[in-house]
This record gives sequence, structure tokens and C-alpha cells, in this order.
Amino acid sequence: MKYVWLALTAAFFVLGAGVASADPPSPANPAGRDIGIYGVVPTVQAAHNGAGHGGGGSNLTYHGGKVLRTNRTVAIYWQPAGWTMASGYSSTISQYFADVAAASGGTGNVYSVETQYYDGTGSIAYSSSFGGSVVDTNPYPASGCSDTVSQTSNCLSDSQIKSELQRLYGTGALGAADANTTYFLFTAKNVGSCYASGECAFSYYCAYHSNVSLGGTTVQYANQPYADTVPADCDAGYHPNGASTEADATINVTSHEHRESINDPLGNAWYDRRGSEGSDKCAWNFGSISAGYNQTINGHHYALQQEWSNALSGCALHG
Repeated sequence: MKYVWLALTAAFFVLGAGVASADPPSPANPAGRDIGIYGVVPTVQAAHNGAGHGGGGSNLTYHGGKVLRTNRTVAIYWQPAGWTMASGYSSTISQYFADVAAASGGTGNVYSVETQYYDGTGSIAYSSSFGGSVVDTNPYPASGCSDTVSQTSNCLSDSQIKSELQRLYGTGALGAADANTTYFLFTAKNVGSCYASGECAFSYYCAYHSNVSLGGTTVQYANQPYADTVPADCDAGYHPNGASTEADATINVTSHEHRESINDPLGNAWYDRRGSEGSDKCAWNFGSISAGYNQTINGHHYALQQEWSNALSGCALHG
């Protein structure tokens, strides 16, 4: 497996040369941190072309902000009429959130790495709950951004994503706003998005997390584009839940954003000297993969990237 990965890495360096992406982040501007965008998952090609902001280096340091000592997740599937998600896509993602919740308290999966981090109120517990899912059939607004990905048919700006979350909250679909909840917004296949000019889904990133006010309460949200819109950019090729569901690639980058929303929910808690969060530092690093998966959570198999462990000064698959 080591030699296969080395060969793939070399290939990605060659392929990445033509990828349209923003300038690599600097210590003063790691990805979109200066505009409130956190935990950007670089595309596979961008990561290996030097535009990713993870990798090794210094441990995470604490910057005084809050962590989510316990956390709750809500999945929102924004699928208007005429837009598609593969059969099994949303149900497999919801299964994943439920499995992570059911395994709370254990030490056998990547979420248990988070328990070494803390804030002024105490340490993070592996204590997750799943608040269920919402199907959103509201039509997409007219493109609020412009990307260069031929597969996309509409482009959502970050402000449009926030507006939709606020609209849903106003309808009562999301229930009471909860500061310990991360709302994951999954868009349909062939829907693009950008959080800044030139920093767009499938050419620069595969997902990110940020914050939005719902009824005066600041909550976490994650923009989760449909990863297999462009598999070469956002799919590592592991499909333990079946390639036809097209869910596994999205689950991997979802796990990245979920974990970062736990130990850096407001962008002012745990990150390294370059601004990279714990999952950023291990993006596209899966460790040991056997039979196409590296995690068994509540009896189901998943292929998830590793998480940075300060205790090991490296990436880890479990606590």
C-alpha cells in the first residue's frame, strides 16, 4: 500500500499543475480564516500541488476560544425538484451521523482523538448526538458566484448558503437554535459553490465550516458539496458503502468538518502556527486501509481521513 500511495502522490503532483486555485495560504491568511471560513478541505489535486494548508509541522495550540465538549449534528439535504442525489446517498450519510453518536464514549475511532483538547470549562468528551435530517426542496437561487468547473450547473455563494440556513430556521424546520449543534448542508450533484473569488468547490475545496446566527444564537454550519460531482478532486477512491450510493467520498470530508467544528467551532480555539486545524493537518491521509475501509463505527465500515494528535505529534485513527 505504501508504494501505491507514493505512486499516486507523484501522479497528483503532475495532475495538479493545471488546477485553478487560489494562492496557497500564508501564516497571515490560512485559507479563508481572515473572512471566517475554517477547515477548508483542499481538493486531492490541490493538496498535492502545494495549495493545501495541512501537513506536518507544529502541534495545535490553544487560542482561548470555546470547544464543543458535547456536540449535536443535523443533516440538511438541499435537493430541489430537478436536482439529483444518488439512491442511498442521504440515508448513508444519516447512518454515519447516527453511528458516530452511537459509538460515543469509545476509543476505537477517529473521534476519540478529540478528547485530548479542551477549553476553560474542561476537556472535550466523545459525546455526540444526531438531531436527525431535514429535506429542503426550496429552489436554488440564481448563481451567486462563478466557478470554472464544467460539471456544475449552479454556483452558490457562502452568503446564499447562510441565507438558506436562516430561512429554514425561520420556518421552524431546524427547531430551536443550539450553540452546540453543527448544521451540515448537503447540496445536490452538479451544484458548485464559492466562498471567495477563485476559491470554489471542486477546483479549490471539497468542504468547509463556518458560523451563522440563527435567531441571535451563533451556531456552526458546514458547506458539503456533492463530492462525486468531480471524483478526481474530492474522492479518494474508497467506497465501503457501495460506489453506487456516492456517499463515501462526502462522508470523508464531512468527518473532517465535524471534528474541526468540535475543537475549533468559532475559529479561535485549536489550530497550528499556520492556521491549520486538526483535520486540515491530516487531509487525504487515511493511514492503514484494509478492504477499502479504516473505521468500523457501530458495526458499519467507513474510510475516514486521520486526525492530528498533539500527543503523538502526528496523525491518528483513534485515541
